[in-house]
Amino acid sequence: MKAAVGEKFGAAPEYREFAEPVAQAGEKLVRVTAAGLHPIVKGLAAGTHYASAEGLPFIAGVDGVGKLENGQRVYFGTWRKPYGTFAEIAPAPEWLALNLPDGLPDETAAALANPGMSSWAALKYRARFQAGESVVILGATGVAGQLAVQIAKRLGARRVVACGRNAATLEDCKANGADVTISLSQHHDAVVAALRNEFGEPGVDVVLDYLWGAPAQAAFEAMLTKGGDRKSGNTRYVQIGESAGSKIELAASVLRSSGVEIMGSGFGSVELKDIMKAVGEFLAGAAEKPFTMKIEQVALSEVESAWSRKEEGVRIVFRP
Repeated sequence: MKAAVGEKFGAAPEYREFAEPVAQAGEKLVRVTAAGLHPIVKGLAAGTHYASAEGLPFIAGVDGVGKLENGQRVYFGTWRKPYGTFAEIAPAPEWLALNLPDGLPDETAAALANPGMSSWAALKYRARFQAGESVVILGATGVAGQLAVQIAKRLGARRVVACGRNAATLEDCKANGADVTISLSQHHDAVVAALRNEFGEPGVDVVLDYLWGAPAQAAFEAMLTKGGDRKSGNTRYVQIGESAGSKIELAASVLRSSGVEIMGSGFGSVELKDIMKAVGEFLAGAAEKPFTMKIEQVALSEVESAWSRKEEGVRIVFRP
């Protein structure tokens, strides 16, 4: 079969022949029709993600859409190395294959599931979000962040604050339900001041952070209160991604004065059964009422040229 094969960590996969998988006990073989190029895919292939495997070669891709032998369309994930989803055929554990709702196109499901699940799972299974709460989204101009704005509103958020660098995409966030936008292209002190206005009365209930680095630093500085007069309630800070940096400096006084609760959301902090439950809920919601998302379909044979493109608010979906 043809597949996108990683020969070394940190390099774009090569489109070439690879041995077809043979189903093991508890697995189904899926003929892949669409698979998304998500940031986690690049991180795993670079060997920098905490879940990266050690073996070479490997087929890239963590999830996708395809058909079982009986013709049933499914969204699925795979984790048996060296196999991934950027291939004509992929193995999937039976419990990692979900029937797709009618009316949801293959490429849409492949593009939506991973980034949509990140905020759906973070809100519902980590932050225990309740309708009527407020949400700040750091990294709202990325694909996952744009979906997070829509998801937070759909789940009943009272106020959504979208923070990002791309001015045009911040306007899109407003069109998709954001109540306020904050440009992260401003000077650091200006970002802190803008966020401090949000963390004041009545406060921020949840932060979804796709960035870490300087934006997270600004958010924590904005939470710091002085004089012992903290009027807002606790904030559940959910760390999801680190596209702006992997480390920050966090003053101990922020934790003592703000009441912030810091947690992560991802593989390891959310149980896989809850992740798959979140995906199923999200895809059902997407079939009932579509989310706004920009998708570019690319032939898998062009994986090497497409691999290094910047996301720019568009999710690439490979079609084998």
